[in-house]
Amino acid sequence: MSETWLLPKQVFDGKTLLQNTALRLDEAVVKTIAPASDIPIGATVHRIEETVAPGFLDLQVNGGGGVLLNASPSAQAIRDIAAAHRGFGTVGILPTVISDAPETLEAAVEAALSVQGEAGLLGLHIEGPHLSKVRRGTHAANHLRPLDQTTLQHVQRLRAAGVPVMITLAPEVVSLEQISALAASGAVVSIGHSDATAEQTRAALDAGATAGTHLFNAMSPMLNRSPGVVGALINSHAFTGLIVDGLHVAEEMIALAIRARPIPDRMFLVSDAMPTVGGLDCFQLYGHDVCLRDGRLINAEGSLAGAHLWQGDGLHRLINRIGVDPAAALRMAISIPAQVMGLDPLAQLEGRRTDDLIRLGDDYEFVGFLNYD
Repeated sequence: MSETWLLPKQVFDGKTLLQNTALRLDEAVVKTIAPASDIPIGATVHRIEETVAPGFLDLQVNGGGGVLLNASPSAQAIRDIAAAHRGFGTVGILPTVISDAPETLEAAVEAALSVQGEAGLLGLHIEGPHLSKVRRGTHAANHLRPLDQTTLQHVQRLRAAGVPVMITLAPEVVSLEQISALAASGAVVSIGHSDATAEQTRAALDAGATAGTHLFNAMSPMLNRSPGVVGALINSHAFTGLIVDGLHVAEEMIALAIRARPIPDRMFLVSDAMPTVGGLDCFQLYGHDVCLRDGRLINAEGSLAGAHLWQGDGLHRLINRIGVDPAAALRMAISIPAQVMGLDPLAQLEGRRTDDLIRLGDDYEFVGFLNYD
């Protein structure tokens, strides 16, 4: 039986875009990436008129398919949310539980433990409740509380079981010792929903924080004499997420921030997605309706409440509207999220099943999965 090779228009190998590059398959698994000239005589070759890449990864997903994790913190809810985003090319998510009652967080932790190892479920993002009231955004003020031993124990339990964890917190409402303890557990400590000064932000980074949650949104801004969280993160080596929907952050500011980073590949795309992705146009958050109007999700207070966004949409905007180099943009949607969470194999093609790989059109829009047997 002859070997089976795929010859796409382009291949994204996790680092760069390659032309004249072929993929050798064995039972729908990519075994080799090689120059097209290496295809042996007599091999079965299938041409693909699109770019082939690993599926998208998203480290901030509140909901999808009509399901909000906070409203239904269960294993099935996590599976349903992941399935909704997979329909848009995202093959791995960090389901995100936002500030809520202690029992909601506990249930989300139990759910993450119960789905550990299932395809597409990367771990858990705990966004709050240890946040600034001034910068809480859509997070309910009555659920914000100091970081205590209970949260630390939840994180330590997840990490002991091998579950990746990201925890978003405000440096000014937790101690440096608590940040260090969370980082020591192996959790990714991310700075967000914070009114901290640049000095407080830098101290948190020195204590073990390595990331920033949705840069620009819900954090002290960068001013001429007060860099705030935004300025401190941009000038740091920390990884920072960005919501690229044309609503949360002006496109000029995104371009500026990307250019200003001291080292490359420290920005990654997040969706901050809500249940409307793959679901109906309204859902309930904290007992109040949140509805999609002109692309915006607005809560009862008139604030943006997450986003109606998926990774492929953010990627398309990043390339076609903001002008980011396609390979760099693909790294922001795939490789850098994998690196942040220590899941580098998910940004690679070799060893991956073809039904975990995506096809992208000429404008880098998601076309579908490779699904090649």
